[in-house]
Amino acid sequence: MRLPHPFYQLPVLFDVARLQAEVAALPVEAWVPHPDRVQGNSAARLISAGGAETDSVHGQMLPTPWLQAMPYLQQVLAGFGVVWSRSRLMRLAPGADVPEHADINYHWHTRVRLHIPVFTQPAVRFHCDGQSVHMAAGEAWIFDNWRRHHVENRASQDRIHLVADTTGTAAFWRFARGPAPPRDQWRTMAWDPRNDLELLTEVDHRDPVMPAAEVQWLIDDLRAELAITTDTTEARTRAARFDRLLEDFVFDWRQLCALHGVSGRGRADFLRLARAAHEAAKPLSDGLVMRTNDAGALLVLEKRVLQHLVADMVGGTPE
Repeated sequence: MRLPHPFYQLPVLFDVARLQAEVAALPVEAWVPHPDRVQGNSAARLISAGGAETDSVHGQMLPTPWLQAMPYLQQVLAGFGVVWSRSRLMRLAPGADVPEHADINYHWHTRVRLHIPVFTQPAVRFHCDGQSVHMAAGEAWIFDNWRRHHVENRASQDRIHLVADTTGTAAFWRFARGPAPPRDQWRTMAWDPRNDLELLTEVDHRDPVMPAAEVQWLIDDLRAELAITTDTTEARTRAARFDRLLEDFVFDWRQLCALHGVSGRGRADFLRLARAAHEAAKPLSDGLVMRTNDAGALLVLEKRVLQHLVADMVGGTPE
């Protein structure tokens, strides 16, 4: 989700000792490697599809057994009053980094990631769009993950953050982005054994086929982000052809929706369209980049970017 500023600190604090006690009690088997096998990065899944050991962002999101054994973390998440998607504890080893990247896939068009540090030291720095902060234990932060960002752990211990994905309610966004009172007036969310707030989690809300209006929105967003690395006649021609390809894709997708609807009937036709668009895009994407947010940072446009989009549009890879 694009935000006006790189970082926002939410005016709320948490019981660090209780957070740390619950996290420290996790067994070794709760921790799994980063899904991209990034060295020094590991995670414990708290909310996942079906409450299972998966990193999928699709499906009925449910608490895992690890979260069910952590009453205060459940209380912390429920206290925001929002619906949570995939949520994990993310661990970064001493001397390790989270490599620079921008999150521009479908999941992040409408979601933001909440960070609540549990174990950290001042030498852990979070960088986003040229700015850098240390997120202290027991604080709450969100950031614009559409911008280029990375994390460095130059401390002597593991850094562990609770990271939870949500679209957020109107009240959440007023709280997160509104004027904050002085820090000594911030509320601390203490452990309350009588707290009976319900933990809200996302359902599997995808249609078998993405509706045409949403496809239009995603493709228009992609078209608006395109730029060329070298301003030559050839590059401009290739960019114009790529832009027309995307426009044509939307026209044809809309026609297939008119013919078949979005229930999954005629899925083979949608897949044929997706494959054709992906193949046509391959020779056109060289030299094209994507801008990330308003900072002017550029992200290389991978030849498979359209493929990743349509994988969400048809509920599976087009290959």
